Amino acid sequence: MNFEHTEDRRMLTDMLRRFVAEQYDIVTRHRNAGAERGHSPEFWRRYAELGAIGALFAERDGGLGGAGFDIAVVFEALGRGLVVEPFLDALMVGSAIAQAGTPVQRESLDGLIAGERVAALACAEPHAGYELSRVSTRAERDGAGWRLQGAKAVVNAGGHADLYLVSARTSGAEDEEDGISLFLIGASAPGLGARDYVLVDGGRAAELTLDQVRVPQAALLGQAGAGHALLEHATGRGLLALCAEALGAMDCARDATLEYLSTRRQFGAPIGSFQALQHRMADLLLEIEQARSAVINAAAALDLPDRLAREQALSAAKYTIGRIGTLVAEESIQLHGGIGMTWELPLAHYAKRLVMIDHQLGDEDHHLRRYIALGRQRDGSAS
Repeated sequence: MNFEHTEDRRMLTDMLRRFVAEQYDIVTRHRNAGAERGHSPEFWRRYAELGAIGALFAERDGGLGGAGFDIAVVFEALGRGLVVEPFLDALMVGSAIAQAGTPVQRESLDGLIAGERVAALACAEPHAGYELSRVSTRAERDGAGWRLQGAKAVVNAGGHADLYLVSARTSGAEDEEDGISLFLIGASAPGLGARDYVLVDGGRAAELTLDQVRVPQAALLGQAGAGHALLEHATGRGLLALCAEALGAMDCARDATLEYLSTRRQFGAPIGSFQALQHRMADLLLEIEQARSAVINAAAALDLPDRLAREQALSAAKYTIGRIGTLVAEESIQLHGGIGMTWELPLAHYAKRLVMIDHQLGDEDHHLRRYIALGRQRDGSAS
């Protein structure tokens, strides 16, 4: 299989990397993260003008790409700048709308791709862990529409989103895949509350409460009770995006560490000339290349018709990224010494972002268990 990028992807990669390097330094990143909305609406529109948001969606949906490698190159470039603009949830919510939305619902894609709207995926719940099927938020029929009651946890960009994609149970037990429905809910819906807070890596999230939130039938995305597959489709793209973002962050942490080892001197020589440190850095470089291979494999598998093969590749990549991302964060800081933990050094923020990525959409332990469970399903179906 040929993994070389097309000319369009190479041009997009070069353009985004140059923009991030020249326009989105660590000071700008901190300023955007500290803004009221947790990101810069101006930069969100500028990224849209560059085609960075459109590259996440297929041409039939108003985008410019939408394939696995399109998503990977965009998020790898974003990871190099620790970009805080709400790309991840735009991708996941937009992918779900593109997959199952009505013509009216699909109109919201235009605002997302243009950088005029912010979307947030609200599927995680308190005490539910990382399982998409563990949904206790309820949605009941209310005349011609629905009434939702429940709570959602750690909703990225949820404090200032314009549109939420909310999972709720319309039938079945609390941990069943069947019976989950998805609803598109505007931020102004009566009964919808959001408590915004700052995450350890400088990003923003919110706790949502739904207190008898009434929505029309038109808010239902896809078929009632069949939302789990759609949610898996959307979060699968999110998993690939997070893995690619982590890869970009790892590359920057690697480069910063190599530069430090070549300039910091002890006993009259650069510390990078010490054999013990050379061995540690060589091991780290090999691990980063393994992570890169996992991301490439996941990007190639993203649109496979074989669900089990696709989801195994995504979980394998997320497990690998979680393990290696934590290793890169720890080793880079240790090789820098005490300065590696300071706020003023960008490395500390790359390390925190790598640790946070491990916990988004399932940590390495979760995805190792998921990979094994999917493998057993494949073996059972084969027999």
